[in-house]
Amino acid sequence: MNDQLNIGALLERAEKYFSKKQVVSRTLSGIHRFTYAEIGERTRRLMSALKDLGVEQGDRVGTLAWNHHRHLEIYFAAPGMGAVLHTINLRLSLEHIIYIINHAEDKVLFVDEDLLPIVEKIATKLPTVKAFIIMTDQEQLPTTNLQPVYSYEPLLEKGNPNEPFIKDIDENAPAGMCYTSATTGNPKGVVYSHRGIVLHSFALGLADTTAISESDITMAVVPMFHANAWGLPFAATWLGSTQVLPGPMFTPKLLAELIEQEKITITAGVPTIWLGLLKELEGGNYDTSSLRAILCGGAAAPKGMINTFETKYNIPFIHAYGMTETSPLATLSRLKSYQNKLSVEERLDQRAKQGILVPGLEMKVVGGNGEVAWDGVEMGELLLRGPWIADEYYRDERSQESFKDGWLYTGDVCTVDEEGVIKLVDRTKDLIKSGGEWISSVDLENALMAHEGVFEASVVAVPHPDWQERPVACVVLKDPYKDKVTKEDLLKFIAPQFAKWWLPDDVIFMDEIPKTSVGKFLKRALREKLQNYFVQN
Repeated sequence: MNDQLNIGALLERAEKYFSKKQVVSRTLSGIHRFTYAEIGERTRRLMSALKDLGVEQGDRVGTLAWNHHRHLEIYFAAPGMGAVLHTINLRLSLEHIIYIINHAEDKVLFVDEDLLPIVEKIATKLPTVKAFIIMTDQEQLPTTNLQPVYSYEPLLEKGNPNEPFIKDIDENAPAGMCYTSATTGNPKGVVYSHRGIVLHSFALGLADTTAISESDITMAVVPMFHANAWGLPFAATWLGSTQVLPGPMFTPKLLAELIEQEKITITAGVPTIWLGLLKELEGGNYDTSSLRAILCGGAAAPKGMINTFETKYNIPFIHAYGMTETSPLATLSRLKSYQNKLSVEERLDQRAKQGILVPGLEMKVVGGNGEVAWDGVEMGELLLRGPWIADEYYRDERSQESFKDGWLYTGDVCTVDEEGVIKLVDRTKDLIKSGGEWISSVDLENALMAHEGVFEASVVAVPHPDWQERPVACVVLKDPYKDKVTKEDLLKFIAPQFAKWWLPDDVIFMDEIPKTSVGKFLKRALREKLQNYFVQN
């Protein structure tokens, strides 16, 4: 038999075997609870309603929405009827949002009530959008100039509760798409197939990756508009996990409360999220004993943060690596059984690395002279391929730069040790070349953030008249340490770990480090700000 792997089957399994399990959803009006049986019926009604609006197989369905139950329903309704789910990063500039909606040619746009002002400003510039659907808990639609406009819940009421998922969709057909920010130019579209999403969901359930299972209570803090919330909504639904969706404008306090109240077992987000949670835990009194894992990706996790979660709060910390183009799971850091005999410091060093390749994928690390030695020293660019790795950007000539001979050139520079463990050294564009030698900004950042007084640290290359580039550290101190920790204190703290020429030429204290739309340090902004630093100083 040649059964196709389709996303609709993931929700069908939840309906059949986990009908009583819950999706806990926070919206503007509070907490809502739905069983998978109810989510399934609502999703089927939504597919029926979209058909009535003229959505056909292959059409793109856009979402501007937070993490909540309605967004989850669209996750399955759009691909379940053969359309393509297009999650839109609501934190992008208006110009980029216009670009990606038009480039994807979205036919229908789902919009959260509080995000209406974004869409109202640009609606006249979206010629392909034929219907706007507002997601609100209110009985009456808010006043809006969008046309034609529909309310989500009344649409569902008119839909067929028994609408079937399409069975004969080619598993290689597009199921979803997400645009990733480009260093220059417009965002780049990444397309996910049904097959890729299903196999990625399998990978998330493996014991040696995240081990998502029916017994879990998951909370995806990473936005549902960013790389499918790392695939958690798909995997958690398929495997029958309870899901907690934290909704709009959450705070570290809210996350801590949800962990305690809902007994979260695994949660996922970027390092800046977990730095904020640590700050909240330090000042509050929360029961986090239910957590079996915090999953961290999107940027390198500081060793000090990993250590604090595990030793002070007894919360296991899983360090992973991926990108929008990899769906995103690519590598995951777990100790091998015999490595538990290592010293505490050695184990922590291993855990702070990005880990080994997950089953199903292939990798190469290529330097100037071909593939690098697995010695933990030689650097090269990480290349990936596999069933959930993108093979091109959607209608974009920049595909030629990143996809060659069947491989994704990630742009990430790493080393590989004798165990096959990857350690990211830097992005190719963030490596600091000083006097002909490479300096890793990531290593310097992790060392600085191990200091008890440092909240955040970002190290960037600054042009230097003699050395080509030199590192400069931008640091945010924790409140109790402001005006007490000096530049000299920090340089003295990290000096034993590095050769003298690696040390930053300066430490600049800031109130906040600029971040990207998904919470990563915006090094481009820092570099621009410090462009003429050595000339002026």
